[in-house]
Amino acid sequence: MSKKYNKYHLEIHEYRGNYSGILRTSFREDGKIKHATAGRLSNCDLDILRHVQAALQGNTVMRGEDGAMQVVDSKEYGASYAAIQLAKELKLDVAIYSKNNLQWVKDCIALICGRLIYAGSKPGLSRRVKDSAVWELSGVEGRCNVGKHCYSLMDKLFNRQKSVQRTLAKSNLENKSLVLYDITSSYLEGEYKNSDLANFGYNRDKKKGYEQIVIGLICNKDGCPVSIEVFEGNTKDSNTTIQKINEIKTEYGVKEIIFVGDRGMITQYNADEIRDMEGVKTVSALTHPQIRELLSNKTIQLELFDDSQICEVSDTQNPHIRYCLCKNKSVACRETDTRNQIIDKIKAGLDRLSNLRAIRSDDKLGINVGKIFAKTSFQKYFKIEIKNGRLKYELNHELIKTDESIDGCYIITSDVSKEVMSKDEVVETYKRLQFVEAAFRAIKTTRLEVRPVNHKTDDRIKCHVFICMLSYYLMWHMKKRLEPLLNEENVKAEKKWTFDLIIERLKSIRQQTVIIKNKKIKIISTPDEEQKKILKLLGIKL
Repeated sequence: MSKKYNKYHLEIHEYRGNYSGILRTSFREDGKIKHATAGRLSNCDLDILRHVQAALQGNTVMRGEDGAMQVVDSKEYGASYAAIQLAKELKLDVAIYSKNNLQWVKDCIALICGRLIYAGSKPGLSRRVKDSAVWELSGVEGRCNVGKHCYSLMDKLFNRQKSVQRTLAKSNLENKSLVLYDITSSYLEGEYKNSDLANFGYNRDKKKGYEQIVIGLICNKDGCPVSIEVFEGNTKDSNTTIQKINEIKTEYGVKEIIFVGDRGMITQYNADEIRDMEGVKTVSALTHPQIRELLSNKTIQLELFDDSQICEVSDTQNPHIRYCLCKNKSVACRETDTRNQIIDKIKAGLDRLSNLRAIRSDDKLGINVGKIFAKTSFQKYFKIEIKNGRLKYELNHELIKTDESIDGCYIITSDVSKEVMSKDEVVETYKRLQFVEAAFRAIKTTRLEVRPVNHKTDDRIKCHVFICMLSYYLMWHMKKRLEPLLNEENVKAEKKWTFDLIIERLKSIRQQTVIIKNKKIKIISTPDEEQKKILKLLGIKL
């Protein structure tokens, strides 16, 4: 009988909060592996037992041993790991392509998670390969090639966009769904001579002289993004509404929907077509001209607007159309003050022209007056007279007073029956559009930085916007899980939790490469109590 002993090892056991170690060795006898107990370590702290265990494994360094241990690399790990694991848990990789072990799919996840954590450009993200584990965790070793790992996969991802959005809709929209829809714009950098998307239009970014694109976003009732589309830069809100309703019904298979759109989505030109659609109800708001029209034809009266309660009125010509009249006093004061400030500014400009000593031609004076009114629609409040090179004007006080009377007044309109939705529910449903506005803020400015767009082909522009939406999809689910933390009432202002702070806290969990006795070992820093709490809420284990 021959025995061949191997090295000793320590097994750590826990019983009712007490720890002990069993010193054992393994040996081979007659071709079979057996174990023998050499002794037991009792009444020791867990840290001591772990140090003994590490010593038996050859992973300890003697104090004073020169050059025995050296940290040669350190990179961000926690935020990248958490984002990638959550993306996999949400099956975002499977939605992109069923064979999710393909490298281009992993690169897509790296792009989506990288934009959530770092924002910025794709070349900038590719250069973070030495500072972040986002690429390493996605299977990219060594150098990250921006062409291979970023740009080339965008073409594949764009071809999969409709399929991905169908998957998201299936997970987040029910057969009878309340759907939120709104549009925004984003400006472009450089020249786009061959683009069908780039155009000048109503610029919500206040970037004068820049071409832009228009972006339409569909969310479920809780604000989770489902679909995004890029339109030409001069596209009007109402021109996208019919298309989006058809997309929801045909592409995503939602037969009955309550479509919630902002002011201007449902107009007199498309309202009849929408109401004729089977299984479609709407909730929207009226513009100020539409409110004035209702006042002029006596459908509503000014006295019905009340800041303490909602007043409901039915359309006399279309009894199924409901108008929910509301008023906000603070908004009314703000609108009145803004109007008066603009009028005062225009008056100052007109006074300068009317007090000129030198007489100018009527044409030249008219051009100067036009410049004053160029950026506003306030010419209706002024009666202008130019004669013999002199300017005279007076204010239309009656019109100003009329418009002041509806400041702060707004009307939410719907064709959803009273049995399905009360007047209070109609107003609250419309207010859910703030979820889409929050999505646009995150996508455009506060976190994901979709703008400025630097891609030069229409397909790449569309894919860039799609990647930003997928990043927000991931962000939305993270915030949902982190709600207990984000909603905490913090006593100290400096400890108030925000999503940005949570990402920074996760970033400080680092991966370090350590050389111990000529052996390279990768070590993940131990999370502190705050980081443990964040990871627990996210359901992520390092």
